Amino acid sequence: MNSPHTIAEAINCFGMDTITFAGPLEAKLAAMKAAGFSQVMLKANDLVGHPGGLDAAVQAVKDSGLRGTGFQVLRDFEGLSGHLHHYKVDIAKSMLEMCATLGCKVLLACSSTSTHASQDLDHIARDLRKLAMLALPLGIRIAYEGLSWGRTINEFTTAWDLVCRADCPNLGLGIDSFHIFAAKTSLEEIDYLDPEKIFLVQLADFMWQETRTFEERMTTARTFRVFPGEGVHSEQLVDLVLRLDRLGYEGDYSFEVFNDDYQQMPLPQVAERGRRSALWLAEDVLRRSVPLPNQMRLKSLAGR
Repeated sequence: MNSPHTIAEAINCFGMDTITFAGPLEAKLAAMKAAGFSQVMLKANDLVGHPGGLDAAVQAVKDSGLRGTGFQVLRDFEGLSGHLHHYKVDIAKSMLEMCATLGCKVLLACSSTSTHASQDLDHIARDLRKLAMLALPLGIRIAYEGLSWGRTINEFTTAWDLVCRADCPNLGLGIDSFHIFAAKTSLEEIDYLDPEKIFLVQLADFMWQETRTFEERMTTARTFRVFPGEGVHSEQLVDLVLRLDRLGYEGDYSFEVFNDDYQQMPLPQVAERGRRSALWLAEDVLRRSVPLPNQMRLKSLAGR
């Protein structure tokens, strides 16, 4: 039987998102810590929505002992002009300040869905370069993620093209398994990435084989993702993680699991589901590469 220390070491590169849990920030952090996690992906309203205010929220994170995987999420930043651009620059500065206050080193920025944004790739690249330059003095890296319903950038392949065009040392790629599976992007494209420019990998699965429309993708993404090993894309998820490992990726993995059902469950039960997924990925997929999980396998992990 694994000791808690061994389990903590095994899942050290995995973290959970606060968006998966209901309840106050302190309770979310405590549930993650009790499940053996050492890091947490934080979101803006964890701070601004805290009843004690920004300082109290930051102190709660520090007191938890959990390391901040990153901070999310800056939306619809790139491709705008005039007053809309200036407005979004102000928003970005505020997000960067909160990110720095938390001690997080990565800010997640999602590709734009705005019909007001230019689809010119050079314009988008200039804006991403500007965002990266704003983050540079704060020691923050920008992880740019292609939303599967993004207006212009909706696959990681085109997001990678933009990162290369912008060419900034602190601008890199955010990989999200949900968006890859929803957009049906070939996993072979992972092999062409630079592992040093992948700043964050977010993992989740879902319960049906495909999402036929952007609307269905959004609904599924925001209400019914599940943990790795619980959905129907386990084979692809294993392929993704192993490709990243072979590529040389040594960064963090975070479970980006939006799920309305989990919001109605006790926090320790949700954290335990995350722990089982982390153990499966750490011990079976990345270390031994044994067959895909099934419910009995997950149950046996839960009993360790």
